[in-house]
Amino acid sequence: MATALTLATLPAAAGQLGVFQSDANGFDTRTYWYDDGREITVFDSQFVPQLTDAMVAAIRKSSDRPITRVVVTHPNPDKFNGLSVLHKLGATSIASKATADAMPGVDAYKRYFWVKIAKAFTDETYPAFEAVKQTFSGKSTITLASGETITLFELKNPGVSATQTVARIDATGDLIVGDLVHHGAHAWLEGGIVESKPRPDLKGWIAALDELKTLGGKVVRGGRGEDAPVEAAAESQQAYLRAIDALVTEYIAGLGAAKAELADPTKAGKHYTAIQELATARFPDRKLGYLIGYGVYGLVNSKL
Repeated sequence: MATALTLATLPAAAGQLGVFQSDANGFDTRTYWYDDGREITVFDSQFVPQLTDAMVAAIRKSSDRPITRVVVTHPNPDKFNGLSVLHKLGATSIASKATADAMPGVDAYKRYFWVKIAKAFTDETYPAFEAVKQTFSGKSTITLASGETITLFELKNPGVSATQTVARIDATGDLIVGDLVHHGAHAWLEGGIVESKPRPDLKGWIAALDELKTLGGKVVRGGRGEDAPVEAAAESQQAYLRAIDALVTEYIAGLGAAKAELADPTKAGKHYTAIQELATARFPDRKLGYLIGYGVYGLVNSKL
C-alpha cells in the first residue's frame, strides 16, 4: 500500500500540521495530525489497522512526541477502523455522542458488505470494532499540552454521513473536516447509515457546508482531494453536489422501463458504472472517480 507524508510549516506560534494519505486500498484517505511541540493529535484513523500502523510510522519519521488523542470526524469505517492501533498507544479517542452512537450500526453494515458480499475480508480479518472513549455534544475545546487549543464543532446538519464534526486548530485557522469536503475530488454519495440503511441527504450536506463558512477557519483540510480556502472549498462542494444530484436524477428519468433494473442487484452495477462515467466526464478535473461507482447506489436508491 502506497503512502505519502507531507508537512506544512505553520506560523511560529503554532506547531506543525502533517498529513498521511493512503492509496486506493484505503480509499485515498487523508489522516491529518497536529504536533504542538509536546504531544500529537490525530484526526481520523484510516480504513484498516495496517494503514494506521503506516500512518504512525510516518509520524515517527518527524516526531517522537506521544500521540495522545484521535478525533473521529464522522462515522465511516475509514475514520474509525484503525482506533485499536491508537488506543494501544495510549491515545484517547474523541467523537461527538451522535457519531459514537452511530458507529456500531455503521460497523455492522460495512462488516456485512465487506465479508459477505464483497468477500474482501473474513470475519477474522475485518478490523475489530472499538468504541470511542470520550464524547461531547455541540461544541468542545481541547487544551493541548502547549496551551494551544483545538475546537470541535458538531454541525447541526448531516454531511457525507448522518453526523459531522469539524475540528478547528485555533492557532492557525485550519479546519479538519473529514469527508465533508473533497476539493478537486469526487464525493462519497452513499449517505449516512441509519437503521441499517443508507440515507443520503444532499440538502443537509449543502446546509452543513454553509455552517462550515461560519466557524472562523481559513483553510479546509479535507479527507480527500486538495486543501483550499474555506469559502472556495465550501461553495465548490455545494455546486458539485447540486450538479451530481441533477445528473443522477436525469439518468434515472432517462431509463424508462429499465429503471426497474436499479432494484435488481444483478443489473444495477452497470448503471452505477454508467453514472460514474457521466460524472467523470462532467467533472474531468476532479480525481477519484471510483468513489462514485462505490457510493452512488445510496443516492440512486433514495430516488427510487
